[in-house]
Amino acid sequence: MDSSTIETQRLILRPFHEADIPAIVRLLQTPDIAQTTLNIPYPYDKDKAREWLTFQRQERMAGTGYTFAIVRREDERLIGAIDIRPNARHKKAEIGYWIGKPYWGRGYATEAVRAIIHFGFETLEMNRIYALHFTGNPASGRVMQKAGMQFEGVLREDVQKGAAFQDHAIYAIVRKDWGGKAEVVRGNDDEPTA
Repeated sequence: MDSSTIETQRLILRPFHEADIPAIVRLLQTPDIAQTTLNIPYPYDKDKAREWLTFQRQERMAGTGYTFAIVRREDERLIGAIDIRPNARHKKAEIGYWIGKPYWGRGYATEAVRAIIHFGFETLEMNRIYALHFTGNPASGRVMQKAGMQFEGVLREDVQKGAAFQDHAIYAIVRKDWGGKAEVVRGNDDEPTA
């Protein structure tokens, strides 16, 4: 594995490849994911996936974002994505993620979030890591809580998705509260995911 790969008990987080496009498109062919995320459209096609991969490479090269494919160790199957966008000036970073619907409820999101928090503090040397979710998606908030993040409040009508304004719940963890917790997760497979 190269330095851009993160391993946990059940997952491998790695950069996306062109060969992932069919799996990306297959996983995003449900309105459930598009409805609970800001930037994923529905329907989703190969052209959108190619544009996204190009954008990921540009962000990684510029150091403004790091997107990882979430892959199961047991069968190397792509199950979702997670990213972290550092703000070097303020030593903070935002994370975002999605898990394909067939893999919800197995703890994969929490395991990936814990790993990316570790990456943010240890590799990127951030002081604060935060995440947002639509208030209509409480499962994502539970993932954030289980990953050690604390609820900080609601940003009312923070973004527009389609014709509707959405409230965002915000969660965060700061370095002094993290304490170097390992990114490897054990057990707890029954949790909901985003």
